[in-house]
This record gives sequence, C-alpha cells and structure tokens, in this order.
Amino acid sequence: MKNKYISKRYWKDKTTPMGRVVGLAKQYNDVIDLSIGDPDLITDDIIIDNSMRDAKLGYTKYTEPRGDPELREEIAKFYNEEYGLIIKDEEIFVTASASLAMYLSLEAILDDGDEVIIPAPYFTPYPQQVELTRGVPVFLNTYESEDFQIDTCRLEGLITERTKAIIVNSPNNPTGSTLMPETIEDIRDIATKYDLIVISDDIYSSFCYKEPFVPLTCTDGMKERTIILNSFSKNFTMTGWRIGNIIAPDYIIKVIQQINENVVYTAPSISQRGAIYALRNRDKIQKPIIERYKKRVFYSADRINGIPNMSVSSPKGTFYLFVRIKESGLSSTEVCDILLKKAHVLTIPGISFGECGEGYIRLACTVGIKKLEEAFDRIERTEIFHKSGEDKLWKA
Repeated sequence: MKNKYISKRYWKDKTTPMGRVVGLAKQYNDVIDLSIGDPDLITDDIIIDNSMRDAKLGYTKYTEPRGDPELREEIAKFYNEEYGLIIKDEEIFVTASASLAMYLSLEAILDDGDEVIIPAPYFTPYPQQVELTRGVPVFLNTYESEDFQIDTCRLEGLITERTKAIIVNSPNNPTGSTLMPETIEDIRDIATKYDLIVISDDIYSSFCYKEPFVPLTCTDGMKERTIILNSFSKNFTMTGWRIGNIIAPDYIIKVIQQINENVVYTAPSISQRGAIYALRNRDKIQKPIIERYKKRVFYSADRINGIPNMSVSSPKGTFYLFVRIKESGLSSTEVCDILLKKAHVLTIPGISFGECGEGYIRLACTVGIKKLEEAFDRIERTEIFHKSGEDKLWKA
C-alpha cells in the first residue's frame, strides 16, 4: 500500500497467508476450512469457570510485569515435573501470545543486520518478525526425503560472522515433523561452536505421536543459549486467550521486560488466571484433546494416501499435514485455488511456508472426523484427484 503517510517498509504488501484466507473462507456458505490452525474445540470448562470466578474476585488489574506470580510458579513446576528441569523465577516471562514472545525475543537479541537462520518450511510470520527487529532472515531448506530434518552441513554452510540465532520449531508447523535426538545434538554442537542462540518454538509440544517431547534445554550445554517460546493456544485450545511465555537466561528476560513495558506492559490478567488452571489440571484437560486430534490426523493421512496425486508422510506431531501434490503437475497455489472453487475446501499453499514448500499444501485437521470425511470425499471428486484418473489436470 503505497502512501506518503505509510512507512516505506510497508509499501509492499506483506499480508500473511493466515490473513488472506479469512476472506476466502467467506466465499461459499459450505466451505470446509482446513486452513488456519485454530482448534474447533472450546476451551475446557475448568479453565473458563475458574477464570470467570477469579475475574469476579477482582483479578482484573495489571499483573506484575513478568506475569502473575502464581502462573510463573506453575510454569516452573510444570518444567520440573514433566522434564526434571530447574527453572528459576527470574528466567520466566509471561507474554500475550507466543507470537509476541518471538518478537520480544528477537528484539532483545538482534542488532541491525544480524542474521537469523530459519529452517524451511517455516511458520509464515518468522521472516517478517526477524525483519521487524532489523534482522536478516536466512533460510535453510529441509526436505521430505530427509524427513524434514535439519542437515548439519547445510546449516553450517549458512553461518557467517553476522549469524546470531537459529529458530527451531519441533513439532513443526507446517510439516508436522519432529527433530530426532541426533539432529538436536548436531544443532547443539553447531550453536556451541559458533556461539549462537537457539530460539525454540515449542507451542505444539503436547502433540507428539511417535516420541515424547523433550525441550532443547534438556540437551547438555543448551540451557544457557536457548530461548524457549511456549503457548497455551494449541496445547489447551486457548487461541483467543492470547497467552504464552518465554523461558530464557535472566539477563535476556530483563531486556524483554523493558521492551514489553513499552508494547503491552503485561499479558491479560484473566488469561493468565486461565493459564494457571490449565497447567494445574493438564492431565485431565489435555488427554482427550490429544487423542481427538491424533485420530483426526491419522484418519486424514490414510485418506490422503488413498487419493491419486496426493501423499503424506506418517504423522509425527502437530495437527497439520503437509501434503505432497507435485504429481498433479500444478503449483501449490493452483491446487489450493481449485480445491476452494471446485470442492469448497480451504487449504494453504506450501509456497507460503518458503520456496521448498512448493509442491505441497497444508491441511489443518481442526474439524471433526465427519467433516474431514466430507472434505476428502469432495477432494476425491475434483478432476486433479479423481479416482478414475481421468482428466487429471484441470484447466482454468
């Protein structure tokens, strides 16, 4: 949007795929939306009821800048009980979402021109978040043939004297892949060798279907050079509550606090109360959520692998599927356009997640099994994915 009153940084449209699909979903009254990763489940009553009770008791004011002390205590207790980690109170910062947590972390560590290595495919806001904090995004492609693991040689080849940090997201959005222990050790060795910070985006930690999640800070030598970002959005279906947290060395947390006081000051008090009850009741709340999404993801993977010109690897984590559509002969944008217009199924093109995402589309399994069944039935009837194999390439 070129306008003299708009900063020149924003003259070029940088609307994210998430922002664009909101309008697309309204084009048809029967769209099955598999685009945005917003769970269809409502936040558990335990969280809602206790938060509303606390609101009436007066928890409606600013909290301490680093967050409600009770919540910080629950976060520390969580990491100790689940992973045996000792997290000090001064290493915890509560944020209004993990997206804000990423911005605050980058703002705290980057000087102008510092480079941040982003493995691709990546969560779409990462590059702009780096640029907003005056950094330079550097992309490290990963591939399905390598199980979307981070290749050590390619990673090391991207490091320069300006490299400051590496972003890691496991389980990964959009691929659903999880980093293997040997990959994590390789990242540790390289981060140590070049004295780099690793920002670990852990917001899908509850959705691991093959191996249990282990924080990067559990790896020897990583606690002092790791910034952990966490969120209650996906793990507790609390997307609208906008609540997350950062775990980092105390000197980084101090700077983050200074920055945040000039952005939002504190996270919403009621959302913080909700997070307290989420952590305290996680065993009861999370199990049915995880099981439900696991069933959806594996059902969807089976359906996809039975459709011509579509395939997907066995699910490992998250509730996303990164579906290979290269055999269709069309681009990911063309396929998503056809699926919307012909099947009324909304998805996101793989190119949105980086150049190496071309040839894939991302599906979010955020509707029930019956809706997923209907979605895949519709997809099967489109020309490019028709079972009969006739007219495989649909022409506009």
